[in-house]
Amino acid sequence: MENQRWGWYSNDTLQQCPGREVDQDVIVQANSQPQEAGPPDNARPVTLFSATIIVVANMIGTGVFTTLGLQVASLHSPFAVLMLWVLGGVGAFCGAMCYGELGAMMPRSGGEYTYLSKIYHPAIGFLSGWVSLVAGFAAPIALAAIALGEYAGALYPGIDKTVIAVAAIVILSIVHLTDVKFGCHFQNLFTVGKILIIVSLIVLGFVVAHPQPLALVPSRGDLKAVFSPAFAISLVYVFYAYSGWNSSSYIAGEIRRPERNLPLSLFLGATFVSLCYILINYIFLRTVPIQELAGAIDVGYLSAKSIFGRGGGTVMTLLICLALISSLSSLIMVGPRVTHTMCEDLEPLRFLTRRNQRGAPVFAVILQSGVAILLTLTSTFNAVLTYVGFTLALFASMTVLGVFVLRLKQPQAARPFKTWGYPVTPAIFLVLYGWMLCYLFIDRPLPSACGLLTVASGLVFYRLLTPTRLGKSPTKIVGKLLP
Repeated sequence: MENQRWGWYSNDTLQQCPGREVDQDVIVQANSQPQEAGPPDNARPVTLFSATIIVVANMIGTGVFTTLGLQVASLHSPFAVLMLWVLGGVGAFCGAMCYGELGAMMPRSGGEYTYLSKIYHPAIGFLSGWVSLVAGFAAPIALAAIALGEYAGALYPGIDKTVIAVAAIVILSIVHLTDVKFGCHFQNLFTVGKILIIVSLIVLGFVVAHPQPLALVPSRGDLKAVFSPAFAISLVYVFYAYSGWNSSSYIAGEIRRPERNLPLSLFLGATFVSLCYILINYIFLRTVPIQELAGAIDVGYLSAKSIFGRGGGTVMTLLICLALISSLSSLIMVGPRVTHTMCEDLEPLRFLTRRNQRGAPVFAVILQSGVAILLTLTSTFNAVLTYVGFTLALFASMTVLGVFVLRLKQPQAARPFKTWGYPVTPAIFLVLYGWMLCYLFIDRPLPSACGLLTVASGLVFYRLLTPTRLGKSPTKIVGKLLP
């Protein structure tokens, strides 16, 4: 009964349930890639703990230590800023539940690439993989590296921030090229340390001697700020900070018992990080004057200096640098799995699927790191962040919409896990992300247009790679997109 209450079912259990028909085509389709979905559990290196740690590591990183200053630059209401983080947590939880359903149905590595290919068309899946290569992982790696350079510069003013950023990408790429299991252990160690840093800041922030005055009961001005365009646009920073709630879906083929552990890792990771984010941003606002936070990237350093003094702030900032290294590590580990899975399905790109003797996707890691280094050298933090936020939100929304599509098209399909609160849960996600996308496109058309151009370039590239597949496809989607 406990399993029934929580909704963790295996395919075998569903097939044995009397009176329940199972769509065998969906089961075959969901497992049509045996190279990713087929290995026995003892051959899969990622446990539930490691999968949850990967979610936490991807979520807690650049965004929470850097974006608050960008929010308060346009929103001067502490209540409105905290509401941003509450809504971000709601969106992450709803998205995690939806991805849990899709991941349990299709336990193959690749995340959105796998889901969108099955739900809509391989071309749509390719676009998500194409965007993931640039905006989904390479750009966030660049952002984390730039933030690491900023924090290192706060500690040692004479240091070259760009050298630090590029060196971090190169060194961590080498770590994850060495061995998959070694990369998991490295990731677990640094992420546990990052969690301790967050908890320490939260606990000690509550006992600071001279806290800033914060009015948590909303006034009329606070409510007006919540429904302002600036609030909707600021959601891009918050949703970026929460990005990573879907991380374990990218390595589903390497997770033991993915039909159970994938949804559970998404739920545990998203819930834990949401609570941490709301509390730590409250501490940032409580310990640093809002005028000092406005426009700052190194908000963690400012808060640590206020709590511990200059000497203690230096030590805590060094620890935050280690936390950013954890974020870099998790992104470098997870991202190449999407590229690897996508390239398995495209003959001209099969050379990118090569793994070394330790199981690491060599060329995919090198390609991703090369793009990340290029972005680090040529882009500014805010421009990259806005571009990333738009493109990631676009494909995450399409994926969550896919839960509705599959429920309508294949109502009898085997679902080892069902989205809690359906249809309200995916609807909340789509409303929040759609609200942000509309205002972002209106207020900041240039980075939004760059995101759409990235998508368009992926369509052209897909047509060049698969000219015969497009001509034979019975689906009308691509025919409309590509005349």
